[in-house]
Amino acid sequence: MNGIATDSAELSSKPSTSHWKRIVARYQKPAHWRAVWQLVNTLVPYGALWYLMYLSLSISVWLTIPLALLAGGFLVRIFIIFHDCGHGSFFKSRTANDLLGVFTGLLCFASYYHWRWEHAVHHASAGDLDRRGTGDVWTLTVQEYLEASRWKRFAYRLARNPFILFVVAPVCLFLFLERFPSAKAPQRERWSVYWSNLLLAAMIAGLSYVIGLKEYLLLQLALVSVAGSAGVWLFYVQHQFEGVYWERGEQWDYTQAALKGSSYYKLPKILQWFSGNIGFHHIHHLSPRIPNYHLEKCHKSEPLFQTVKPVTLLGSLKSFGYRLWDEQCQKMVGYRALQRVRNPLPPKRRS
Repeated sequence: MNGIATDSAELSSKPSTSHWKRIVARYQKPAHWRAVWQLVNTLVPYGALWYLMYLSLSISVWLTIPLALLAGGFLVRIFIIFHDCGHGSFFKSRTANDLLGVFTGLLCFASYYHWRWEHAVHHASAGDLDRRGTGDVWTLTVQEYLEASRWKRFAYRLARNPFILFVVAPVCLFLFLERFPSAKAPQRERWSVYWSNLLLAAMIAGLSYVIGLKEYLLLQLALVSVAGSAGVWLFYVQHQFEGVYWERGEQWDYTQAALKGSSYYKLPKILQWFSGNIGFHHIHHLSPRIPNYHLEKCHKSEPLFQTVKPVTLLGSLKSFGYRLWDEQCQKMVGYRALQRVRNPLPPKRRS
């Protein structure tokens, strides 16, 4: 079975918090030169591919497409660096993390301080049914879906449609929704969105002046589409998979939410490199202070972490069918499960 599962002997009782905290503490220290090298081997190829994409437009769009796919992979890697800066884990210096976070955020069309706040809420509430709604994928329980209005059910089905979720939504998210702050965000984070929008406008104006507005928009749309779709898929599989953990607030547990509610997405090495090791998401949720370049080493250091069975690339395709959380069965289900709830089988007669 390719979903997350855990060895009954290992996870029959709650892992000791002090035990895993001692382990992850060894990997929380940023490595300056590893971080610098990751910046070089990510930003330099991305810049070169961006320029090659521009040159290819005058030759053939069929040459631009494969370049866009490759550059999109590097943009995903840039987002992981941005993500680490938000956790304060990429560099030791907070100032360095913040400056790099703002810069990489511009490349990803994301407001650094606002995104950091929203993502911190996600980490503090992932897997908690009573704290859904910030920085996560819209997920209803079976009962909530049945009690919803016809309009809400239609909106939910539309939002969870694969084409909308992985093709349309990423473009809307990064190009449009990121331009507006959440009403729940603190004042500094709200203002950071407006300042980011001004910086983005200046960047767009400058690049459009140099290469042309039409050319810039075409290239940027292609990159956001590729990287956005890949990024949303990664995030989706990390929290919507067979065996995932969801609990109500009073039963919710941070350690269980990390080890059972965040997947170990075991990707081929080349995809693991482009995705910045974020497939080790169970480790990342256990300790967001671990830089992406230490995640694999941490995972391999402790037998407890290795009891988390991987979701493979092929096995992750099952996640396409997951739509709702069934609180009675404690698992993700598709819409077909609604038939069982609406039309329960009659009790068997005793002979």
